[in-house]
Amino acid sequence: MLNIILCGAPGSGKGTQSELIVKKYGLQHLSTGDVLRAEIAKGSELGKQIDALISQGNLVPDDMMYGVIENYISSLPGDCKGTIFDGYPRTVAQAESLTELLKKYGMDAVMIDLLVDEQLLIQRLIERGKVSGRADDNLNTIRHRIAVYHNQTEPIAHYYLHHGNYVAVNGNHGVEDVFLQIERILDK
Repeated sequence: MLNIILCGAPGSGKGTQSELIVKKYGLQHLSTGDVLRAEIAKGSELGKQIDALISQGNLVPDDMMYGVIENYISSLPGDCKGTIFDGYPRTVAQAESLTELLKKYGMDAVMIDLLVDEQLLIQRLIERGKVSGRADDNLNTIRHRIAVYHNQTEPIAHYYLHHGNYVAVNGNHGVEDVFLQIERILDK
């Protein structure tokens, strides 16, 4: 089973690349952002708590996320070819928990890290905000989200590098060029 942790700063192209990977390799796609936004749309108490955190550019606490991920993994169909974890894990503690959770189900994962220059990230997110209307795609929140990424999420690259499950991809290029790099990795 091919399990991929697709990592990168906000605006690095995780969602776009995930769609291409799913289409070519037939993997399941777990976008924690989509799952969390769906919870917010329900208007539940949990959704309100999540909305308050996300709208300020903060991460959802580990215990909330762990439950979401375990429910997802335990409900995968028997013929599943693998999963793309898009936006999870975001902390070393989450990476450690995910490693243990995957082991519980006899699985492992490789991290593909989309590396993009910060100015390009900001430019992409500003443009996305104009098109999507997402409230978290404004300059102040973008800067905060990137800072949170550097402080809390970026260290997981070292975790996976240390465990031999890490590959970096230059995400500064166009969508097709980035996907070609990913294909070379996955086709090995």
